[in-house]
This record gives sequence, structure tokens and C-alpha cells, in this order.
Amino acid sequence: MKTDVAIPTPEGEARAFVFTPNAGEGPWPAVILYMDAPAIRPAMFEMGERLAEAGYYVLLPDVFWRAAPYPPLDIRKAFGGDPEMAALFARLRASTDAEKQMADTKAYLDWLTHQPQAIADRVGVTGYCMGGGIALRAAGTFPDRIAAAASFHGGNLATDEDNSPHKLAPRMKATILVAGADEDRHFDEAQCERLDAALEDAGLDAEVSIWKGLKHGWVPTDMPVHDAAGAERHWQALVALFDRTLKA
Repeated sequence: MKTDVAIPTPEGEARAFVFTPNAGEGPWPAVILYMDAPAIRPAMFEMGERLAEAGYYVLLPDVFWRAAPYPPLDIRKAFGGDPEMAALFARLRASTDAEKQMADTKAYLDWLTHQPQAIADRVGVTGYCMGGGIALRAAGTFPDRIAAAASFHGGNLATDEDNSPHKLAPRMKATILVAGADEDRHFDEAQCERLDAALEDAGLDAEVSIWKGLKHGWVPTDMPVHDAAGAERHWQALVALFDRTLKA
């Protein structure tokens, strides 16, 4: 079941969507699903519904809420040089940054605490593409709330930037799962090794790898590189992570 919600933040009401199992009254363990760069669209709703049916209260925030309303983003046209789509993509990306994403995440966590259908003392997060970095950053920014964090085909997770997610590893307490895309310049073998080492040095229960044969964006069904078998592998790994950390 999908419900549109508005979450209060210091900058205004953030658009978001809640998914709950079709059967039962809850409460269910809470999970935040961070979208990928192509923004809110039916493929993201499909993912929220599937995760909810695994027994979770799923919050899907619109990371680009400050730029809303906006028309559907055609990522193929944007990357193909279509000027209108490229301009829209640039506007959406410019509406957020790491600091705003963490401020929003605090608002999401505060809001979840007051939802009677959600068990929100220990929350799981999962992210895709840019959402992967948001998920890891959330684990380091809110270590007492985030019990599990997953990133799938995420990028820029272990760079030289001051705000690189891997630098928050010493603060994290969550169980971590990172699955990078093959031949992805935004998360190559060097970044994979750097992130793995940072999480290991922090003493975390973490699995970090690059899933061979799968391209950046393989999970959402509407992406040109969607891989059905790879997406199913992701679902099995993700639900197993949340089951053992949030339902135990």
C-alpha cells in the first residue's frame, strides 16, 4: 500500500512516500529507501512495494523535493545530450547536497519515530546510485539510529573529498552491505578496497564488493542496464540484511 506524505523540515515540507505490507496492521521495522539520480518514478514505487511486502515500513523520500514539482526525468535523453532533459537533471542535482541530505534524514528519522505503524528505534537504509552514498553517510551521521545500511551501484563512496562517506566509518555502528557495479569509474576497484579497509579498521560487520557483470543502474526495472538476475540477487541480499538486523 502506497501513501503520499509530507515531512516537516526546517526548510519546508519534504515530499515522500510510505509503503506498507498489504496484509496486517503492523507495526513493522522501518526502512528508508534513497532513490537514484533519475528521481521519483514508477520504478522506485515498485521497489518500495516489494520491500514493504518483505515485512517493512518503507519511507521513500524525494531527495529532490526542493525542486518539485518537476516533470518525469528521462535519463536516457539527459545523458544523450537532450538539452531540455540535461537542464532538468542539472537543476534537480543542484537542489541538494550532502549537508541538506543529512538535515533531511534527521527529519525523516524524527518523523518515523511518531508513526504508530513503524518500529523506528533502529532503522535500516538502502540507496541506489547517488542514494548509495546517502545511505552510508546516514549510517555515519546517525550511528545510534541506523542499524543497517546498504548501497547498490553507488558511486563516490571512498574518494579524496572531505565529505567522502568512507571517512565516517569510525562513527558507524551499522551492519554494512555495499555492492558496486562492474566497470564503474565512480566506484572502481581502488575505491572498493579503500572503503573495505575503512570499514574493517572501524571494526564493522561489513561486506564490500563489486558484482561482476552488472552495470551501474542494474536494479531499477526501467534502467537500460537493468539485469533481472542481478536485481533478484540484490533483493535476496538486502532482505537478508534487514531481516537479521531489524527483525532479530
